[in-house]
Amino acid sequence: MTLQQQWVALATILRKEVTRFMRIWQQTLFPPVITTSLYFIIFGNLIGPRIGEMDGHSYMEFIVPGLILMSVITSSYANVSSSLFSAKFQRSIEELQVSPVPDSIILLGYVGGGAIRGVLIGIMVTLTSLFFSQLTIHNFFVMTSVIVLTATLFSFGGFLNGMFAKKFDDVTIVPNFVLTPLTYLGGIFYSIKLLPDFWQAVSHINPILYMINAFRYGFLGITDIELGISYALICLFIVALFVLNLRLLNTGFGIRQ
Repeated sequence: MTLQQQWVALATILRKEVTRFMRIWQQTLFPPVITTSLYFIIFGNLIGPRIGEMDGHSYMEFIVPGLILMSVITSSYANVSSSLFSAKFQRSIEELQVSPVPDSIILLGYVGGGAIRGVLIGIMVTLTSLFFSQLTIHNFFVMTSVIVLTATLFSFGGFLNGMFAKKFDDVTIVPNFVLTPLTYLGGIFYSIKLLPDFWQAVSHINPILYMINAFRYGFLGITDIELGISYALICLFIVALFVLNLRLLNTGFGIRQ
């Protein structure tokens, strides 16, 4: 395929993925906003005043960046894993693979759709948070780059989940038993400086901690993790998952079996 044809193929897959989740926007876009609003009300408005400040900011301001990123992570991951599994179940992914479209374009198309949904939900949750707090942006570049990179990373993760999934229940295992605990323990509701030394060291194993702190720096200018380390880790995971997913797609793992 020529470069122009590859761009057309990529745009077509992206359009299909965006149309898919926009067609059922009541199920794909609104639930994360409603769920996060409940966090704002319960933890920010009701519990926040009792806690006071966290790292020099009100508790509501402190938790907003983490809650935004949590919605981005879960949405981008779920979008790709469910979409790819549906394509495997309907056997439509095989039609793409027998076409002249390179596997890298197929991968980027699915991941791009998940990243778009994640960023879109991140914007919606950010706008919703304005009803509960007065957000200030410390570094716009850091804020936008982290949200895009995180949505891309977990879209790759969702693709990997979809490749391994053999039944629909397999799509929900990782979000429920891996992503949710890692997200809650990633510093959304507290600074790891409050933890004993041992648990601080354990927290550094959690990759989501680095993403949340980098995103919080974009809003508030505070972070428990060095910014360069956060970017390096996110980019490393993106490259690793891209290579792994492309390899699995090339071999037809979970598709031709």
